[in-house]
Amino acid sequence: MKRFHVHVAVPDLAESIGFYSQLFGAEPAVRQHDYAKWMLDDPPVNFAISQRGGRAGVNHLGFQVDSDAELEAAHDRLVGAGRGITPEKGAACCYARSDKYWVTDPAGVAWETFHNLGSIPLFGAEVASPGSESATAACCGPDSSAAEGNRQAATRCCGPALAR
Repeated sequence: MKRFHVHVAVPDLAESIGFYSQLFGAEPAVRQHDYAKWMLDDPPVNFAISQRGGRAGVNHLGFQVDSDAELEAAHDRLVGAGRGITPEKGAACCYARSDKYWVTDPAGVAWETFHNLGSIPLFGAEVASPGSESATAACCGPDSSAAEGNRQAATRCCGPALAR
C-alpha cells in the first residue's frame, strides 16, 4: 500500500497538534517534543508536523511505501522523470530509520519516496539534545536556498542539503 506523505513546518507545535487532531478527528500516532505524526487510513496519509526547518508551511511531499520492491519501482519512475535523484539508505529522520529517494519537481517542491525500516529515539542522527545547535538545524527537506540542479546528498536529516 502506498500512503501520501505531507510534512509541514509549524511555529507552535502544541497549537498545531490541537488543530490537526480536531481536523482529523484523531490524536497523533507519534508525538514528541518537536514533532507529531498522524497515520490516517481515510484517506491514507502520513501527515507530519515539526518545528524543524525554515519557514512555516509545507516542507515537503512524498509517498511512503511498504516494501523495498515498491521503493525500487518508485525509483524507476523517478529516473524516468529526468530530474536527478538523491538516494538515502538507512537515513535517520523524524524518529524513524528509512531508505528513501529525494527529487525536486520543476516548481522546486521537494518529494520524498521512502520505506520505513523502524523507529529510532531521535528526530535525526545529528540531533544531540533539545535546544542544542544541532537539535535546531534545518531538517526534513532539501535546502531551498541552494542552487537549482545540484542534488548532492549531505549529512542532514530528511533530505539532501543541496550544495551551494
